[in-house]
Amino acid sequence: MAHLQPGEWVSHPAPSTFQLAANRLGWRLDEVLCLGLHAAPFARLRPLLGRGVRAICTLRDGPAVADLGRWLNENGHPNARLTVLERLGGPQERIAQGLPDGEIGAPVSAAIEATDPGLPGASGLPDELFQHDGQITKRPIRALTLSALAPRKGEVLWDLGAGSGSVGIEWLLAGGARVEALEADPGRASRAQANVESFGLGHRHHLHVFRAPRGIEALPRPDAVFIGGGASEALLARLWEIVPAGTRLVLNAVTLETEALVLDWFNRTGGSLLRIGLCEPAAIGQKHGWRAALPILQWSVTR
Repeated sequence: MAHLQPGEWVSHPAPSTFQLAANRLGWRLDEVLCLGLHAAPFARLRPLLGRGVRAICTLRDGPAVADLGRWLNENGHPNARLTVLERLGGPQERIAQGLPDGEIGAPVSAAIEATDPGLPGASGLPDELFQHDGQITKRPIRALTLSALAPRKGEVLWDLGAGSGSVGIEWLLAGGARVEALEADPGRASRAQANVESFGLGHRHHLHVFRAPRGIEALPRPDAVFIGGGASEALLARLWEIVPAGTRLVLNAVTLETEALVLDWFNRTGGSLLRIGLCEPAAIGQKHGWRAALPILQWSVTR
C-alpha cells in the first residue's frame, strides 16, 4: 500500500494477530507494544523492554519461541513472563504460559510481560554496553554531547568519525529517526555495526566506511552533525557549504590542534563553548587521589 496510490488497491480488513492476542489476554491494545519479529531480530526488543512493559510479537515459527526465551534470558530479562499463542482464531488455537510441551504450531505469537529493569532512559549509557578499542565517547561526555545535539523525533544525525557508534546509538534511543555514520577504520566500523545490531537498531543506522568529507554530499541532509574524530578545516568548510540552515553541529576537541581549529571557527561563526574536565579516583599507594582525564573542548553551533 505504501507504494501505491489510494485508488490502486482494495483492503478487506480482518482481526489481526495482535487484536486476537490482546483479546485473549485481556490486555488493552493501545497500552501494548506490537512487534513483527517474524522477519526482524529479537534485539528490536532491547530498547523497549522494561519493568511493566507488555509486548505482543509475531514469530517466524514454532522453534523461534525457544529462541526468544533464550534471548530474553541472555539480555537482561530472565524473569519475563512469556505466553505462547498458537493458531489464534482457528480450531487448533492453543494458549500456554511459558514454553508449551510438544511441537508449537504456526502461526505463532508470544506475549511478553517484562519484570526486570530495561535500559536507562537518560543519555550516557555505561561504556560496558559497547564494544570498543578505547575509541569511545565516554559516558559523561556522551551525555553532554547528546544534550547538545538535542535529538528530536523524525530527525537525521550525521555521526562523523563514529568510533564505537555509541553517540549514534544513543541518538536513536533518545528519539532520533536515523543515523548516517562515517568511520574510516574498518575494524572500528565492524565493531560499531555490531554495537548497532546488538541494540536492534540496524534498520535505522547506516554506516559507511570512509573518511569525511568524502561522500557526505550523497547522504540524506541532516538535522544535526556530530564530529567525533577527523575534524579538519576542509571538513568544516564543506559542512558549512552543504548542510541546511538550522542544522546543529557539535564537535568535541581533545588535541591542541583541534582546539585551535575550533576557536578559529567559533570566532568566525559563533556558537557556544564548553570546556569539560573530568577526574576519577585512582590509587596512590594505599590511599586514593584524583586522576584527571584529558580536557575536552566542546563546540556547539547552529548553521
